[in-house]
Amino acid sequence: MATVKQFEDLDIWKLARILCKDINKIANSTELRKDYKLYSQIDGSSGSVMDNIAEGFERNGNKEFIQFLSISKASCGETRSQLYRVLDRNYINKDEFNKLYDQTIILGKMIGGFMNYLKKSDLKGSKYKAN
Repeated sequence: MATVKQFEDLDIWKLARILCKDINKIANSTELRKDYKLYSQIDGSSGSVMDNIAEGFERNGNKEFIQFLSISKASCGETRSQLYRVLDRNYINKDEFNKLYDQTIILGKMIGGFMNYLKKSDLKGSKYKAN
């Protein structure tokens, strides 16, 4: 695994950012922008995926990072659920839904895999290094 110095180096954060951008693009180019409650919810949950990865990373400890990754993974599932509402209200077509759905599935699996890696890792984070 490559050395990770900042959260922006993490592939899961990069993919979460793409998901967030893709959700925002749909939200602002369809009638979803007028459905303020759903717009706000899906914008918030998709942003939460990337933001919790960043916040957990900045905690400098694996236990905290895993906790924030768990929240990020849950937000990814929340975004996927909201996509069904976006589809059911005809804001997007089935192809657009499938693309975004697939992104959430892949990202959720990657976050889960990274959580498992951290749980097994002997590295516990910079806050636990001897000074």
